[in-house]
Amino acid sequence: MSQAQSTVKRQRLDVKTIGTHDGTFHCDEALALFLLDLTKTYHGADVKRSRDTLVLDTCDIVVDVGAVYDESKQLFDHHQRGFQEIFGHGFTTKLSSAGLIYKHFGKEIIASQVGAETDHPKVHVLWLKLYKEFIEAIDAIDNGISQYSSQEQPRYSNRTDLSSRVNWLNPPWNEPISLQVIDSCFAKASRLAGEEFLGRLRYYADAWLPARDIVLSALSARYNEDPNGRILLFQRVVPWKEHLFQLEAEHGITGDGLPLYVIYPDEAGANWRVQAIPVTPDSFESRKALPEEWRGLRDDKLSKLTGIDDCIFVHASGFIGGNKTREGAVNLAKLALKCNNCGDE
Repeated sequence: MSQAQSTVKRQRLDVKTIGTHDGTFHCDEALALFLLDLTKTYHGADVKRSRDTLVLDTCDIVVDVGAVYDESKQLFDHHQRGFQEIFGHGFTTKLSSAGLIYKHFGKEIIASQVGAETDHPKVHVLWLKLYKEFIEAIDAIDNGISQYSSQEQPRYSNRTDLSSRVNWLNPPWNEPISLQVIDSCFAKASRLAGEEFLGRLRYYADAWLPARDIVLSALSARYNEDPNGRILLFQRVVPWKEHLFQLEAEHGITGDGLPLYVIYPDEAGANWRVQAIPVTPDSFESRKALPEEWRGLRDDKLSKLTGIDDCIFVHASGFIGGNKTREGAVNLAKLALKCNNCGDE
């Protein structure tokens, strides 16, 4: 045997093996195997799809089969009686194999993808965000947990979620099926789930997280615009609602310390907006809407009433208004703060 052949053989002996069940596949193990390929330990691992315990016992890690969850033995199934593992950190949905692998390997994967250490704060933030927005639904669907209680029939059918799209990749029941065909379909499903995971991670790391930093900076500087910290100023358009509510909770900002208005340029950058902060991120009710007497007015009529030049409008509901200048928008917010009760809902 040549030295090159010996090296190749030695490298193959070092290759790990991942075991999972054969037959019909689901989104949770399809994603779990893709995630494992992103880890240092299991990158490039061979995959054995079987329910035979003799086969599974030869694997370095077993996922979604075997009726055992034991991280120390690298066994990650969730089908066994008594299994109640959850992600924690406020999440209570029972984990599937996707959630189990993500819980144990997620930070390593995120850190390697964003070029940071596993203990970096942004890795932890992204780890929680991706579980909330991507992994948890896969866990719930695989475990048969409804999104909400319902006493009524749904008005329409939704089969476009990731779990459904993975299920559609299983071979049709009435066509001849070989192990090679179904393994090929499984590989395609794993790529589908994994590429969506990576796409979501890239968005959260490159767009969502920078927005959080901007909102945190504005929140920290809020006393520059108002002595009571009730006005936030953004120098550019940024998705702020979700981050603001999360950061307020993290920093213990409550009651009279809550900001009431945000100021930001419009998307064209030509004019400025003053927006009342809602009671919750999805609420139409504001913490303090703009004054009733301003609502529905525009241009000169609004400027005359407020005594502030360059006014553009105030929405009929009082949740937002506009001015041609940043100074004018800030002054609208400051004047609204002085209007006792007139904007409260």
